[in-house]
Amino acid sequence: MSELCKGDVHPLGETECKELLHKLHDDWKLESNSTRLTRKVKTKDFKSAFGHASKVADLSEEQNHHPVLTIGYGFLEVKIWTHKIDALVESDFIYAAKADKILS
Repeated sequence: MSELCKGDVHPLGETECKELLHKLHDDWKLESNSTRLTRKVKTKDFKSAFGHASKVADLSEEQNHHPVLTIGYGFLEVKIWTHKIDALVESDFIYAAKADKILS
């Protein structure tokens, strides 16, 4: 089990999060006092949103890193954080960069 899974990592501060945010797609936003990373992707319909969500779910299983996915007509929202520490760590941003390849 990785240190991340044990929760033995220190959360990133707001400044560090903002620096890493600039390396991601422009649609990513920091929320909840820089403890959540969120991207909302517009899609043409519900089925397209579900298709994108399915691809993100596959990535999640491969990476053992599971975001919250919200699917609606014309959108998919991806919300990332490290649940064990209720904050963001570097691997959250790495996961977001991998998700960008799927969502862009």
